[in-house]
Amino acid sequence: MSKARIQACGIGLRAQHIDQILAEKPAIPWLEILTDNHLIAGSVQQEYVIEIAEYYPLTFHGVGMSLGSVDPLNRDYFQKIKALADRINPAWISDHLCWSSVQGLVTHDLLPLPYNEETLQHLANRILQAQDLLERPLMIENVSSYLQYQHSELNEWEFLSALTDLADCKLLLDVNNIYVNAYNHDFDAFEYLQAIPVARVQEIHLAGYEDRGTHLLDTHGYPVSDQVWQLYEAALQRFGAVPTLIEWDNHVPPLERLLAEAAHAKQVQDHVLS
Repeated sequence: MSKARIQACGIGLRAQHIDQILAEKPAIPWLEILTDNHLIAGSVQQEYVIEIAEYYPLTFHGVGMSLGSVDPLNRDYFQKIKALADRINPAWISDHLCWSSVQGLVTHDLLPLPYNEETLQHLANRILQAQDLLERPLMIENVSSYLQYQHSELNEWEFLSALTDLADCKLLLDVNNIYVNAYNHDFDAFEYLQAIPVARVQEIHLAGYEDRGTHLLDTHGYPVSDQVWQLYEAALQRFGAVPTLIEWDNHVPPLERLLAEAAHAKQVQDHVLS
């Protein structure tokens, strides 16, 4: 499998579009797979993604590492990711800055963490362990959240900056999550962007949220909002031509609509960076 350069604006690979992509092979700069959906050796889902990798550059994006948990890392899970990565050779592997399991019970949610020194050390050690198991670098993503911990000593962007330095890892910066959290927790999203180290940002995510009135819910079920597009412009001004991905997981539209959203992201890139 080739490991072509990831650039411009890609889309998340969704089951609804696989047959069409394989049949038509549209011009897509790159695809991000939801790693957890393709880990069973010999499964239809894995064979599909192996075939997709013959035609498109891929990245792996997971939800199951539970890096913030106190449970031991699931070595079987990491072995499956590594086996697929060894076969496909993705450009990079990412997961979330969160916890999602406790005492072996998986919550199927990406739960936030307290931002303090103890969590910093714990997460940095876990990221280093994960990279050893994968024998590859690991990129982490900031998550959306709907509560804050009284034990936090740092704000989110201070914590992210410190963690990427401590673990010496890259950051998948989700601009939609920044906007959602800024609304939910009443901080300045643009101040957040300005505090993130430029050299650490390797990818940007864009998605749509749902406005619940009292809070924004990160549903990945709608087009990118005007407010997030504005924040994306500011992110490009700070971080440059970072590869960008459109996430759309609920109410998944036709492939053409998803590609149009990615094309708009490319237009914004070209306008800001020209």
